[in-house]
Amino acid sequence: MANVPGSLPQNLSPWGMFMSADIIVKAVMIGLAFASLVTWTIWLAKTIELARETAKARKRVKMLESGPSLAEAARACSNSKDAVAQIIQSAEREAQLSGDDYHSDGFRERTELRIERVQHAMARRIARGTGVLATIGSTAPFVGLFGTVWGIMNSFISISETKTTSLAVVAPGIAEALLATALGLVAAIPAVVIYNHLARSISGYRGLLGDAGAQVMLLISRDQGRRSMRLSRAAE
Repeated sequence: MANVPGSLPQNLSPWGMFMSADIIVKAVMIGLAFASLVTWTIWLAKTIELARETAKARKRVKMLESGPSLAEAARACSNSKDAVAQIIQSAEREAQLSGDDYHSDGFRERTELRIERVQHAMARRIARGTGVLATIGSTAPFVGLFGTVWGIMNSFISISETKTTSLAVVAPGIAEALLATALGLVAAIPAVVIYNHLARSISGYRGLLGDAGAQVMLLISRDQGRRSMRLSRAAE
């Protein structure tokens, strides 16, 4: 411990206790503070990203509900890279590759597979980084506990060296140790809350992508019906 045995540090504020703490306890506190900063950075970045992507997805789903053909929907989002635009473009690409096979059940199966692949890829992209929150939430209390155990060990060493149980000797080290536990909780609790909030938001976003995929399959079904009707009329 950095404290002189038998004396209290001049400043028992959190900053004062940090400055007088052992180097290991300091390292633990710095690591926990950094983890807390990472948590709030991810929260801000993912909140903005989710809000932007959700708004785009809702706009695309509304466009699909208006009943355009698949080709018209693909042209409307030809220069876009958002998730629903990629779903539409993937379905249109399969329609081009299928050619005369457009009316078969095989075409629908291939299109559904393409849509599922895009949905999974977009869901993974939007969830990227949230695993860090789960890691922080589960490990930060234990890291803080390690700092606490180390600080209390140093306090007992001070008792042994000074051969006294005076609070003036042991209290500063115990206070520093408990500060490490407090920082562990400060890092862990927001991480868990933010992770759960983002998980719910991501689940809602995935639901929007599912709606978009269903709307694309409805467009394909309508297009197939129109083509079949035109072919039957031409045959007559």
